[in-house]
Amino acid sequence: MIERKNFNSEKAPRMSETFPQAVISGDFIYLSGMPGLNLSDGKIISEDFEDQVRKSFENIKTILEDAGSSMAKVIKTTIFMVTGNDFAVINKVYKEFFPESAPARSTPQVMPFPAGILVSIECVALV
Repeated sequence: MIERKNFNSEKAPRMSETFPQAVISGDFIYLSGMPGLNLSDGKIISEDFEDQVRKSFENIKTILEDAGSSMAKVIKTTIFMVTGNDFAVINKVYKEFFPESAPARSTPQVMPFPAGILVSIECVALV
């Protein structure tokens, strides 16, 4: 039986004590949805969509690296966004974090998140 363990990095904000930032099982790391929050105060980086997307990916990068993985090992992302017309922004930031061999991606539009959050990104990566 494949074991699983919860993983939390103190170097990235945590959404809730109810669930972990990530779960590591077998050769995979499953990251919970990560909005563009500051570590220092747990609030959104800004009200700007691009700033929030970039900070979400920065937080994901931090968690992955702290868990012994990297952005190069991401195989799938799901980007939940409140507005449905920001694909150009997402594509721009996506290319910054995945300059070569981008992972598979789904980008559903969702109802508004609380606290001004405009985007939440989850992903699956190899360990």
